[in-house]
Amino acid sequence: MKTLTLGSAFVASAALLAVSASTAGAVSISIGGTSVAGEGYKSNVAGATTIDFNSGAAPTSGMVSYSGVTNHIVQGNRGGHHATPAGDTTKYLTLSRAGAGVAGSTGALTLDFAKALDYFGLYWGSVDAYNYLDIFKGNTLLRTISGSDVSATPNGGWTGSATNKFVNLYADAGESFDRVVMRSTGVAFETDNHAFKQAVPEPFTVGGSLVGLAMGWKMRRKQQAKKAEA
Repeated sequence: MKTLTLGSAFVASAALLAVSASTAGAVSISIGGTSVAGEGYKSNVAGATTIDFNSGAAPTSGMVSYSGVTNHIVQGNRGGHHATPAGDTTKYLTLSRAGAGVAGSTGALTLDFAKALDYFGLYWGSVDAYNYLDIFKGNTLLRTISGSDVSATPNGGWTGSATNKFVNLYADAGESFDRVVMRSTGVAFETDNHAFKQAVPEPFTVGGSLVGLAMGWKMRRKQQAKKAEA
C-alpha cells in the first residue's frame, strides 16, 4: 500500500483546488438600472464605479484601461453610423465592424482591469444580435454574451425601452473576471455608463486552505505516531 506523504498530499490538494477553481461558475446576466435625466440609465449596484465618457475620453490607466479607442466616443445620432441610447443626450461609445467606414469601425475594444471584478454593467443601446461581450479571467474565456442573450434575458422590473437596456453581469460564486472584450460584426454597438466593482476576496483562500490541509495532515501523523508508541 502506497503511503501518502505530506508533500504528495499538498500537491494533490493543490491540483484538486485548481481543477475546482477552473470549473467554477461563470457569469450571470440581469436587466435593471436607475434612470438618470439626460443620461439614460446607470448602475444601481452599491459600490460600483461608472465611466460615462462625458469627458470625450476613456481611461487608459488606473483601475480600468481601454485599448483601441480612437474615434469611438460620439454624441447624438448619425443615420447609418450610430444611434444614441434611449434617453441619453450625453457622449457615449460606439463600436462597429472593422472596415465599415463609420465611427468606431475597429471591430473590437478591450477593457483591462487592474484588479479582479465580480460585477460589470453597461447601458446597451439598440441591442443587436451581432453585438458581443467576451468575459475573461486572465486568458480564460468565461462566457460570451451576445445581443441575442440580452434580448432573451427576463426583464424583471425593467421599465425602460424594450430595445435599450442596462445589462448587469455578475461573477458566479467563487468566480471573478478581469477583462472584457467588446465586439461587433455589424453597425453598430452603442453603449454608455460602463460600471464595475472590485471582487471581495474570499475569506477562505486557496493558499489558506492548503495551509489548513497541511496542518491537519501533520496533526494526524502525530496522532498515528503516538498510537504506534503506546
